[in-house]
Amino acid sequence: MLDQLTPENMPLSKFPPVLDAKWRFFWAIGERPKEVADDIPKVIPDEFPDWEEKMNKWGNMMVEACFTAAEMAAVGLGLEKDTFTSRMQGGPHLLAPTGSDLQKYDIGTSFAGFHYDLNFLTIHGKARYPGLYIWLRNMTKIAVKIPNGCLLLQAGAMFEHITGGHILCGFHEVIYTDAVKAAVEKVKEENLNGGNRILWRVSSTLFSHLRYNVDLSPLEEMNGLINVDDSR
Repeated sequence: MLDQLTPENMPLSKFPPVLDAKWRFFWAIGERPKEVADDIPKVIPDEFPDWEEKMNKWGNMMVEACFTAAEMAAVGLGLEKDTFTSRMQGGPHLLAPTGSDLQKYDIGTSFAGFHYDLNFLTIHGKARYPGLYIWLRNMTKIAVKIPNGCLLLQAGAMFEHITGGHILCGFHEVIYTDAVKAAVEKVKEENLNGGNRILWRVSSTLFSHLRYNVDLSPLEEMNGLINVDDSR
């Protein structure tokens, strides 16, 4: 696939992949089925007494947004409104705030190498700094610019599988680019003049999933809809 891309659409990530230069915290959101052991440790940082309350509040809001988008997708595909949300109930949804130290790294560093997500829907708000790139359905690469107050959603592998490829999972990467460097220098200058902005790229990603016992085989209802010219 990559050898078919034009130079301007090639990932900036290194191949073979290197370890991502980021920190990530996983926090389980929502109830899991009783028969499924939840082995994700519930770690609460000592210096954040309201950590659990805030994480649950934001995480549940993000999950609700994913459910709303899933309902909209179902209606748009001509399916029953709860086709996807009924399968998301009890899923292992994870709030995953992610940070990268912009003072430790420089241009060319991969904060998230070229990849797609394995879950159903990924959602996050606007990060503190640029660097996120996504590939459209025709594999054209674009830099993401999320307006204030908006959220970005991308389909994951679960969505692609259960729709038989009608919905494609989204490729993306996060790179320390010239634009990131320019933003860092601007913030440093502001901080010298009394500002107090942090020099970490932080995003509040949430991975929504389908429940553990959901069959990911393409839905029979999709048979009449699948007409995808997929060069991937």
